[in-house]
Amino acid sequence: MAITAPSRRLALAALPAAALLAFGLMAAASTGARADDGPPGITTQTVFPPFNPDAPACKPPPGLTKVLAFAQDNEREFMQGVDHGLAMAAKDRGLEYQKALANNDAAKMVEQVQLLLAAKVGAVVAAPVDPASLAHSLQEVMWSGGYVSTIVPPPAIELLNAPQYETGKRLADLAATYINEKLGGKANVVLLTQDQIEFLAPRFKAFRDVMKTLPGVTIVADITPNPVNKEGGFATMNTILQAHPDVDVVLGADTVVLGALAALEAAGKARPDQFLGGIDGEPEAVSEIKKGDGPYKASVALSSPVFGYALGQHAADWLEGKSIPQGTDILPTVLTSENLAQYEKDLADPAAVYKDAARRDAYLKMYGNICYDTRDQYVNFPWSSEYKP
Repeated sequence: MAITAPSRRLALAALPAAALLAFGLMAAASTGARADDGPPGITTQTVFPPFNPDAPACKPPPGLTKVLAFAQDNEREFMQGVDHGLAMAAKDRGLEYQKALANNDAAKMVEQVQLLLAAKVGAVVAAPVDPASLAHSLQEVMWSGGYVSTIVPPPAIELLNAPQYETGKRLADLAATYINEKLGGKANVVLLTQDQIEFLAPRFKAFRDVMKTLPGVTIVADITPNPVNKEGGFATMNTILQAHPDVDVVLGADTVVLGALAALEAAGKARPDQFLGGIDGEPEAVSEIKKGDGPYKASVALSSPVFGYALGQHAADWLEGKSIPQGTDILPTVLTSENLAQYEKDLADPAAVYKDAARRDAYLKMYGNICYDTRDQYVNFPWSSEYKP
């Protein structure tokens, strides 16, 4: 019997992308409006044209400090990469840089953003612990003229996302090829998901869609670790192994798959012919891939120092009155032992990537235009480049 997540999570993952986006909109709308609210932003699904770097500038926001702040949810390696990129961009552009670490405490993050608002901080990048509770505080920063970027959920002046279905499909396709070529087309598969986050659900739908095309695959577990970190992955995998001691493939975010690897090793169930693969390109996952002869075969990187540096540059541009993107895609990069050297070089020096148009375009794709004068057109819907009307 397969181990599954709660039925609501599975039902959510089965929805098409448009329905998921609508679900997010309804959740946001249910919070209601306040008498002192400013403009609601763009609240309906919109397809933005490619970013125009030559768009006219407008006036810079008045009365704000030249400070870039990162409202950081936790200290996982992916977010440390964002912090690294932001700090480097702030230094290069002469901005003061601050980090407000919430340690997964949603109320604390709201309080921290309110303090940034009171201090008239000019730019805030947020990785929300709880998007719904943080949304109004971020809107207040934007209504005051400040730059706000968020990593995945709205609202934001500039919303950063990834093509989530494509990201999941890249990893699942690698696993499918491995199953066919190395495992004779048969495999017991574990999917470690995050279906409770509607913005990420398409990547796990892609996992399932690809695995369904392989008649010899049995999905023995499809479950969200709690918490979604290395410890949660370890505990979840231990539970799975009690019912299904022979696992061939594990897919999920790097942080939980690394925990699953630790559980397999502790149980004496790790094998060189297994395929463990993750998403995010976390340094520990990269180290495992480098070994070349272990179970960890691949990671699909969403290169956080590179996009962190780009967001920091856009924040500085905003404070100078320049036009910046409304939406930015961080493009998935498949990491294997063959291409790790160049990838690590890029992560160490995201400034060089940003300055080189060809290298930058391999990581980032930008859409729409917005500046201080048009700030009422901020993104207040779950934007995705994969949305098709």
